[in-house]
Amino acid sequence: MKATQRDFAAIAPRAALQARIAFFCGPDEAGAFAAADKLAAMLTDPGERVELSGADLRSDPVRLGDEARSTSLFGGARHILVRAAGDEAHDAVKVFLEVIDAGEAEGACPVMIVATSATDKARTAKLLEGRGDALVAMFYPPDLKTVTEEVRRMADAAGLRLGGDLAERVARGAGLDVRLAQSEVTKLALYLDATPQAPRTADEEALDAIGAKTEEDGFMPLVNAVLSGEANRLPAELRRLREVSLNPVGVLLALERRAAQLAQLTSRLGPGGRVGDLLEAEQKAHRVFWRDRRDLATQLERWKAPKLERLVRRLAALHRALLANSQAAELLLAHELTAIARYASARG
Repeated sequence: MKATQRDFAAIAPRAALQARIAFFCGPDEAGAFAAADKLAAMLTDPGERVELSGADLRSDPVRLGDEARSTSLFGGARHILVRAAGDEAHDAVKVFLEVIDAGEAEGACPVMIVATSATDKARTAKLLEGRGDALVAMFYPPDLKTVTEEVRRMADAAGLRLGGDLAERVARGAGLDVRLAQSEVTKLALYLDATPQAPRTADEEALDAIGAKTEEDGFMPLVNAVLSGEANRLPAELRRLREVSLNPVGVLLALERRAAQLAQLTSRLGPGGRVGDLLEAEQKAHRVFWRDRRDLATQLERWKAPKLERLVRRLAALHRALLANSQAAELLLAHELTAIARYASARG
């Protein structure tokens, strides 16, 4: 089975019943993770989640099959989520498929792989495409209109009456990251005590109460300082991170989102393309917000394809480090953002 963000919702129920392995990829990492969570929620009994890294499987390809066939500590259901970069999980998937095809995977739990910087043309995807017991889902960064519509759907499901302007504000504030948008909608519903059975109407005052009061309290000034190589701005932005208690993982998600957007724009730009012409076309197509054009232009000049590939891998490693060291997350983030800003400022 194959899917994109356009038809994933229609294909997901069948995949939840039939797919033993799902491979989520594409430049929209946030969308891929959100889709993996949606698929897990559709499982008959998702049970315990077991998380593995692509590095774990690359060093021990047999481990995926062993984990999938092992039982939970308490004997209940389970599913596996793998956070990988590129084709790190390729050999492990190949070994597991051989086990499945040999008829030795009876009772194995579902496996979901979210692969940053991979596409549906990756070697891992090629192993899975065409199989009825597998799903390959490719996600592209959504535009503002798409995320705004998704926020409206989230709000309806949570029992929130959310106007178009407020939904767009949530989408912008989340940096077009559907995971962060879902978090904001959930907080708003809790704040207003909204449920599908007892809907509530949200307004600007309620949104101000649960989130950042101004755009300057958000993630993007820090993200732009880092990716634009403006190391002189970084100390003030890192100080603001501490003062307004910005969530380190939230900052990283916004950074990953922008890196994915840059990767997509770079692929559209092609060799010899003009950045200004590209951004003009993207703005007319409502895929780029006018306020972001200046920052995107600077960042596209600084992050050519080879540097961008290294950045994506570095961000994936940082993501794993933050999740594994939550107590030191802010320090780890500050150190790495400083290194990335210096790297961005170096030409070539």
